Amino acid sequence: MMRNSAISPEFVELIPEDLRSGVLYISRKYKTAVHRCLCGCGRKVVTPLSATDWQLTVRGGKISLYPSIGNWSSPCRSHYWIDNNTVEWSTDDWTDSRVAASRRFDKAAKDNFYSRGQPNRAPVTTASADNLKPQPSVSWWGLIKEIFN
Repeated sequence: MMRNSAISPEFVELIPEDLRSGVLYISRKYKTAVHRCLCGCGRKVVTPLSATDWQLTVRGGKISLYPSIGNWSSPCRSHYWIDNNTVEWSTDDWTDSRVAASRRFDKAAKDNFYSRGQPNRAPVTTASADNLKPQPSVSWWGLIKEIFN
């Protein structure tokens, strides 16, 4: 298996059945991005785009997807980020207990978000050099405090 170091965006209305390796298919209409696992195993990876799932940023034709993609249910258990069309690979292995804790954290964050009646903001952001503003960094501790407040 050959790991990808880059990915190309392709904007589509419907996700095609035959997915090419190294391409992130993005459906703005259906708020979904799909690609073949970038480790080379070929598994289909679906990332829903929403305020509580993944956010996609498009800048100058390059895409970033946040947060990272952890394929914990796949045999490859690959973990990577997509940033400006570049694939950044995680260097640490996640234990099953760490994956379970992360899933509990994500569920609590979603429950908290929707219990507050938050609107589902646009999952795809297109930015130009004129309107880019630095994003405030949020610590894990800050996120945990937000969940329980």
